[in-house]
Amino acid sequence: MRQWRWHARLCWLVGIGVVVHVVPLRALRAQEERGDDEHPRITAVSFDGVTAVNTAGLRASIATQGSHCRSPIVQPVCLFTDASLFVEHHYLDRLELARDLLRIRVYYWLRGYREASVDTTVTPDGDEVAVTFHVTEGPPTRISSIRVLHPDSVVTTRLIESAMELHAGEPLNLLLLDSTRVHLRDALWQMGYADAVIDDSTAVDDSLRSAAIRLTVAPGKRAIVDTIVVRGNERVSDRVIRNSLALRQGQPFRLSDVFESQRNLYTSGLFTRVHIPAPQGMDSLKRILVEVREAPLHQVHTSAGFNTADFVQVEGRYTDFNWLGGARELDLRAVVGNLLAPALNGHGIFQDVTPGTLDSDAAAPFLDPNWEASANVTQRWFHSSRNTLSYGVFAHRRSAPAIFIDRGFGGDVTFTREVRMGLPVSLDYHLESSRVEADGVYFCVSFGICQQATIGALRASNMLSPLTLTASSDRSDDPLDPRSGYRFRIDAEHASAFTLSDYRYNRVSGDGSRYTRVGGAVLALHVRAGWVGALASTVDAVGLGSASSGVSIIHPRKRFYAGGANSVRGYGENQLGPRVLTIDPAVLRRERVVAGDTIAGCTDASIADGTCDPTGIPSGEFEPRPLGGTSILEGSAELRFALSGPLWGAVFIDGAIVGEGSAFANLTQATTAITPGFGIRYRSPVGPIRVDFGFRPRLTERLPVITQSTTATGATQLVTLRTEKLFDPLEGSQSGIRRVLNRFTLHLSIGQAF
Repeated sequence: MRQWRWHARLCWLVGIGVVVHVVPLRALRAQEERGDDEHPRITAVSFDGVTAVNTAGLRASIATQGSHCRSPIVQPVCLFTDASLFVEHHYLDRLELARDLLRIRVYYWLRGYREASVDTTVTPDGDEVAVTFHVTEGPPTRISSIRVLHPDSVVTTRLIESAMELHAGEPLNLLLLDSTRVHLRDALWQMGYADAVIDDSTAVDDSLRSAAIRLTVAPGKRAIVDTIVVRGNERVSDRVIRNSLALRQGQPFRLSDVFESQRNLYTSGLFTRVHIPAPQGMDSLKRILVEVREAPLHQVHTSAGFNTADFVQVEGRYTDFNWLGGARELDLRAVVGNLLAPALNGHGIFQDVTPGTLDSDAAAPFLDPNWEASANVTQRWFHSSRNTLSYGVFAHRRSAPAIFIDRGFGGDVTFTREVRMGLPVSLDYHLESSRVEADGVYFCVSFGICQQATIGALRASNMLSPLTLTASSDRSDDPLDPRSGYRFRIDAEHASAFTLSDYRYNRVSGDGSRYTRVGGAVLALHVRAGWVGALASTVDAVGLGSASSGVSIIHPRKRFYAGGANSVRGYGENQLGPRVLTIDPAVLRRERVVAGDTIAGCTDASIADGTCDPTGIPSGEFEPRPLGGTSILEGSAELRFALSGPLWGAVFIDGAIVGEGSAFANLTQATTAITPGFGIRYRSPVGPIRVDFGFRPRLTERLPVITQSTTATGATQLVTLRTEKLFDPLEGSQSGIRRVLNRFTLHLSIGQAF
């Protein structure tokens, strides 16, 4: 038995590499004998016999690569031309091919396969070649035992188990051995032992193909922060930088404090470079150096985009990262959307956002521009490096397609405390004067208020002033396109007379995602849940009076909606959940054909008392109206996999249950849907450009019908018909293929669904 350090063994392999260069490859000897010094183009590179390691990783470790199309977008062009503009050409380099044999052996050797061998075949194809690497992996050298020598007073068994990447019986993976050493060192540094030394030795028995690992842990003395020196700052004061640091004089020198200090300085926007090097030497009193490079203190940002529901949108933003000094950030933002809506509405890929209202004049406001404007001040490191205080004012006009128009203005103040790194908890107070614009149908169904005079109170300005407690964490590896880790957010809201709110309610919601690598693919899971309940005092607070007692009044923005590009993708935006159908009373009065018989239309009297039967009227005459729910449970599973280069594919299944606690008995049952689908993602610098097709298996549903009638005094009243309508949006489609295609809902957007 002999004892080896793997670095020395690697040098031995490099020596073998010299021999490889001297001995010509059998596949290239024929070319050399012919005196052919040209470098033929490589059409493809393949591997044979690879089972123990990842082929994609192995391919990336070598220099020999096959020619390929530069982008999936121009793939059709590459079928007809090999111009360099479209195709990235790779040519055979005999010296690099010889080196690749060494690279492959080293790749296997580091992962415990010390007897792996490799040869190659170069197959001519005209003036081009195809390269195949033939790998004989051989049996691995396995770990027989792992022994850790450490002082029991500092290092615990639990710490060792959490840091250990290797286990007895597994192949001797030297990369994982290095990772174990790093994990142990970082864990000790987190305890304050910044000068800890972890030594390793490996005794390998080649005849038995076994290895015994020994790790020796020497924690050393506990390190204490002695002095902090700041360098590189010119406009930002030392005091501001010191306030941002989690490192404190006289406190233990911990790794997490270093990371937190760097992150605080980066996220402030004041610096383009932050470096806190590890102090040299074994002295337990540490002199901490903080090196920074300042960023421009003012930033102007403009952007423009479009989607199928909001049409064209433009945004302008101005940020002063050191307004009035003290790392106080001023952010001014303005957004204008719904641009070109009158011209684009219902054309091409753009949705029709005008609801089928009973009043023809009510459609136009949904096509008017939406806008938001805000001014916000953020004071970072408010009495602590973990505290943030922000306050600001805002105004907005928003519209939810086919639902409502929401106008509001006010202010808010938020205090955030990072209870531990990556886990901020915020308390926010939001004071807003809100006015909801919607037709009488919306208030009648959502609130159970159908009298026109009473609806006027809901259309007036009312205070919406919740107090919200939020906890969130983002431990994913990428903010735009995560492949591992998780995210979650939990909100709890309360609005009452205590918070100066007219809309009074309790609301709880949670949202979480988990990302896991499955081979070369990514499995993404998402769940969302929520509940909202109105307080009885809302009725009096909004001016409805005792006549409307027992009615549940919830602001539409606080209800739950499902369906859309980031929800259940078999449905359009907000189209999953409680819905009603609206219809012009003139259509109800027409004659219709039912089961081959012509029957008379409804009379004014039958419409007024709700006995009118809508059966037989084509579904196309009705307009479905989403109402939102008071509870939701939503889940999605999506498998994302590589296709070619930056082009990825995805298959998914989405589902949701949206409940409604309305006073109307026909709306109390929850709406449930499960929709599978597939999509394409193109990984661009601004995030994945996403095209999804959600399939909706079930289309027909029974929905309540609301229309209007005129009283004897000439007043208009809203009426809910006693008979529901079996609504089928594909009614009248002749082609079977068309009926199948119409079950797909197209979504275009930037960014992953979750």
